[in-house]
Amino acid sequence: MALLDTSLVSGPLPTVVTSVGVVGLVVLVVSRRRPHLLRSVPISLLAAAALTALGWVVVEKIWRGFPDPIQIAVYVWIGVGLLGLLLLVPRIVAARRWWTKILAVLAAVAVVATAALQVNLVFAAYPTVGSALGLDAAEQVGLDEATDRSTDPITGSPLESVWTPPPDMPSGGRILDTPIPGTASGFSARNAQVYLPPAYFAPRRPLLPVLVLMAGQPGAPDDWLTGGRLVQTMDAYAADHGGLAPVVVVADATGSAVANPLCVDSPLGNVATYLSTDVPTWVRATLQVNPDPRSWAVGGLSYGGTCALQMATNFPQVYPTFLVLSGQLAPTLGDKQRTLDAAFGGSEAAFEAVNPMNLMATRRYDGSAGVFVVGADDPEYKGYAAQLVAAARAAGMDVQYLEVPGGHSYQTWSEGLRREIGWLGTRTGITA
Repeated sequence: MALLDTSLVSGPLPTVVTSVGVVGLVVLVVSRRRPHLLRSVPISLLAAAALTALGWVVVEKIWRGFPDPIQIAVYVWIGVGLLGLLLLVPRIVAARRWWTKILAVLAAVAVVATAALQVNLVFAAYPTVGSALGLDAAEQVGLDEATDRSTDPITGSPLESVWTPPPDMPSGGRILDTPIPGTASGFSARNAQVYLPPAYFAPRRPLLPVLVLMAGQPGAPDDWLTGGRLVQTMDAYAADHGGLAPVVVVADATGSAVANPLCVDSPLGNVATYLSTDVPTWVRATLQVNPDPRSWAVGGLSYGGTCALQMATNFPQVYPTFLVLSGQLAPTLGDKQRTLDAAFGGSEAAFEAVNPMNLMATRRYDGSAGVFVVGADDPEYKGYAAQLVAAARAAGMDVQYLEVPGGHSYQTWSEGLRREIGWLGTRTGITA
């Protein structure tokens, strides 16, 4: 268990792996054979550089699948990994002894592992060894157990004041992996990940609030379980409140890992209807939760944070509470015209009709409240957050601004949720 909890983003392990990777690269480069030094190494370097540059051009200039450019450091480390693999080929071909072939393979593995670790340091998507191996998630639960309804649920405000945890309640929450059909929207979503806190499994169940979360782009609902450390955060909150915590529904807001439907209803997919109608309808019909919108919140990270604010401004009657983690200033495919053409039929008026900044400039949201969280080392998104906070306050929202250590990464987003879960619990009726 100690090994599974070992950090991949701090402490000695990243240093050790990187040191071994450097040694591996030296092993692949250094040779007594002049042809290797004069021909194989330069060719491998040029090939790795060319392939990396080609990848950058395809992703950033041609495909442009992500609204924000990927950091150059990511491409550099991908190039290092490619170099290790390219150098392996001539070393294997030239090796005369079996042990030198094995040594070359191990060296290449070390280089690729180092490159992968360095890329992970940029995003902090896998904070521990266990998360990288998929071994630190909560226990799974079946839909039949999750939908078993208590005949006499406990209600009250705040819920903590009328709740006494039973002795046979689980010590931690459970995860339900389930489809949420796009009945009204027709949106084809991947399975949602639903966190059910310990109190949900009490013989007499309290009516818990609901937090709907979205991941980023590229991304998947599972990301909140790994880099987002959702289970750890919610279990810690539940442990301090007698097993009470929100039911967290991590819904799919993109449809695939690389799609960007902008969280609107458009030819790219009817995501707005899916999140505002299909998800709440399914949750209320399937799970035993508090149906009152005052007990519902929406949140997300990066693309998901932008989407959360879109839900809060377009559907305040559904989501009067929101948590925006590193959200963009506006939904975008990278530039304004491309966004208008792909999702709004080229109409700027159609874009402004659903864009949060435009809505907050023309409507009042006196019953809404939210928190904007951003990384202290993320200047671009700090600028976005400052503008969004000012607009939200001018529109009558009760909003807060929080900076936490980190950049545009899961270090920021997991910490943001950890710090604001107490506020969410109070806002949605668990605590006073």
